[in-house]
Amino acid sequence: MTEVRDAVVLLSGGLDSTTALAMARRDGFACHALTVKYGQLHDVEITAARTVASALGAVEHRVLELDLRPLARSALTSPDIAVPKDRPATEIGAPGDVPATYVPARNTVLLALALAWAESLGARDLFVGVNVLDASGYPDCRPEFVRAFEALAQVATRAGGFRVHAPLIELTKAEIIRAGTALGVDYGLTHSCYDPVDGAACGRCDACHLRRKGFIEAGVPDPTRYVSS
Repeated sequence: MTEVRDAVVLLSGGLDSTTALAMARRDGFACHALTVKYGQLHDVEITAARTVASALGAVEHRVLELDLRPLARSALTSPDIAVPKDRPATEIGAPGDVPATYVPARNTVLLALALAWAESLGARDLFVGVNVLDASGYPDCRPEFVRAFEALAQVATRAGGFRVHAPLIELTKAEIIRAGTALGVDYGLTHSCYDPVDGAACGRCDACHLRRKGFIEAGVPDPTRYVSS
């Protein structure tokens, strides 16, 4: 009998992290999903994460509150910073472009929390849905960051032996959607928008643009409820 290994999966409730969870399940891991309420202005994604964790069979789902607002200013945490809207496709993710929606050190903090839980569980595998293609240009979504954090995990823990899985890191949004669809992911349960209105996606922020573009290029119907719909 094949031994089932535990893994901690960072789950935001968005399209990418949901697909990463589905891939971890496909690979036979018993998934402990971790969602961090870090001070983001909208709770829609937290609700989505709870729904996704249940639908995709996570063995456990924890929502941890850790308010980064006093330290990490961003359009996602600070109401006085505007979420960029209607940016040209050529501008989103362009070299050197780090938009106002970047939350300083967010993925470093989130992966550190996942690492702490994994070490306590006796797990050695972490999954994160970061993506460097069809993305907003965040520095903590690059392969170099994932490799560096994995190296850190070996010396920051009692026993080491950790692996950070980033299965989407070099996939386009369309490829991610096709992969998740093949695994039975219901993307209607997920939420990606940076600036939702009454739970509906704004349709104008970078995340909405990339999500809509991904469904079109994947040839998969977009289940997202947009404000204009």
